[in-house]
Amino acid sequence: MIREITAMEARKNFGEILNEVKYRHDSVLIKKAGKPIAAIIDVDLFEKVKNMKLSFEALTHQLGHTYTEAETDIAQTEIAEAITSVRKE
Repeated sequence: MIREITAMEARKNFGEILNEVKYRHDSVLIKKAGKPIAAIIDVDLFEKVKNMKLSFEALTHQLGHTYTEAETDIAQTEIAEAITSVRKE
């Protein structure tokens, strides 16, 4: 589950949020002024995202293609969507 909270809520309830992430494997999206600024995710998911990013960078290097910032943003969005769909299963 992905829960959205404000930065103020995150500050007030940080310990509770850490427990949700650690024990329930929830993810928390933190917003400030209505815009997403950070996310708290469990370590296993973080490792998967990190490994996917490293794989993506290695593949782009192998292909000899330098992606534009827009292309990288699209790829990162697709990775995030894939992770969300895996977590729902």
